[in-house]
Amino acid sequence: MNWDYLVGLFLDGDLWRAALVVVALSVLSWTFATALGLLVALAKQSRNRFLRWPAGVYVWFFRSLPLLVLLIFVYNAPQVIPSLRDVIRSPFAAGLAALVLSETAYMAEIHRGGLLSVVGGQGEAARALGMPWGSVQRHIVVPQAFRVALPALGNEFVTIIKLTSLVSVISLAEILLVGQRLYTQNFKVLETLLAVAVYYVVLVTIFDQVRGFLERHLDVQRRGRNRGTLAIAPTGEPARSGVDRQKRPHEGEVVLEARGARKAFGRETVLDGVDLQVHRGEVVAIIGPSGSGKTTLLRTLNAMELIDDGDVLLDGEPIGYRKDTKRHILPLADRLAARQRRRVGMVFQQFNLFPHKTALENVALAPTQLRLASRRHAEDHARTMLAKVGLAAHAEKYPHQLSGGQQQRVAIARALAMQPDAILFDEPTSALDPELVDEVLQVMTSLAGEGLTMVVVTHEMRFAREAADWVVFMDGGHVVEQGAPDEVFDRSEHERTRRFVSRIET
Repeated sequence: MNWDYLVGLFLDGDLWRAALVVVALSVLSWTFATALGLLVALAKQSRNRFLRWPAGVYVWFFRSLPLLVLLIFVYNAPQVIPSLRDVIRSPFAAGLAALVLSETAYMAEIHRGGLLSVVGGQGEAARALGMPWGSVQRHIVVPQAFRVALPALGNEFVTIIKLTSLVSVISLAEILLVGQRLYTQNFKVLETLLAVAVYYVVLVTIFDQVRGFLERHLDVQRRGRNRGTLAIAPTGEPARSGVDRQKRPHEGEVVLEARGARKAFGRETVLDGVDLQVHRGEVVAIIGPSGSGKTTLLRTLNAMELIDDGDVLLDGEPIGYRKDTKRHILPLADRLAARQRRRVGMVFQQFNLFPHKTALENVALAPTQLRLASRRHAEDHARTMLAKVGLAAHAEKYPHQLSGGQQQRVAIARALAMQPDAILFDEPTSALDPELVDEVLQVMTSLAGEGLTMVVVTHEMRFAREAADWVVFMDGGHVVEQGAPDEVFDRSEHERTRRFVSRIET
């Protein structure tokens, strides 16, 4: 082993220039392939088969094709297609094109795994705020998916660095080719290949540190540790649940209405001719056993689910759909449906806060991104809404730093920030510990006292009895009975209602 020669290779100008070529080729290939791979992954996840099928074929073909074959084909492609000579002018351009074509297929599958890891409730929460599909993906789904996919994406960068050695077949002066030229002249094969290996190891090590830094930077839980631990005691208590509130009569301006609404999933009919009216300023509680269609009805009221027949109206206009001349239900374009959905807020059972954003950012996101207000005005309004639900002191905390009750109150503030005509609550306390239920019910009762139009699917009979103006009992996809709380709970006309109330209140 010639150690002087080996050490001298680390001062060799040709090898350093070759290392820079490897860095440039790897960074550009990884950047382009990561971006294009995300687009292909989104296409593969699309419900549109004209996007899904071509994306699937692309991934299948380029994952099956050996990179060496692709390199030679791309490098010689201008001989077959002369117009490509302006694009593929050099071995570097040919190598970059081949690596991007190949790696995009692998990156697409990595991104797809990241996209699948983002729970569906995240997208639904953003849609319920009136954000169109593109905004949902850009601000909610993709950032979370990228964080999950980053370790695998970083590993793929290491793979790309090593794959650049194959570009030597088209005479690109990268590290391995320069090394080969050296040892064919002096026959010092081991020393030269050892130096080449060290160059690759150093490059991989440097970029692995960069990947680690990005992972730490994107880890909101790590950042959150610097802001304090779980906060339980709220600052600024919401109004007490016993607040006096005069019941409203079931009359006046109709905000939301279902007429003969029908919905089936496969062969199972979930809603079977449901009629419902929600008047402005009214609190409607929907009760009933699990599987009775309560949540599905609620989701049709803001077009999170489209009915199969009948009508669901917002201020007298169909929400999320239109009907053709044969009265068939046709979904509205995404942006039109999103614009309607802004007017009907929704609070979910599982909170569905965006984990990569603070409480303040959760509340201000939709008004800012939908350009309903400037960022400063949206943040000021968000702070007001957080104060309204008793969480002004926790505006800069991430969801994982808040208790379940606090998270649900942030979700309520997020819905309020859109200044909707009505808010839908889907069993907002069922995911909470019993001791945290009251703090959420206090907020909801306070909002009812302010005249907010609310439709609440709930198993909290005390809230339905005390805070609701109108109670709807559902069973088997039908509205069995509806009326004022004292009528439904104390003077029910239906045996099924009496049996349910007696069991749930004991």
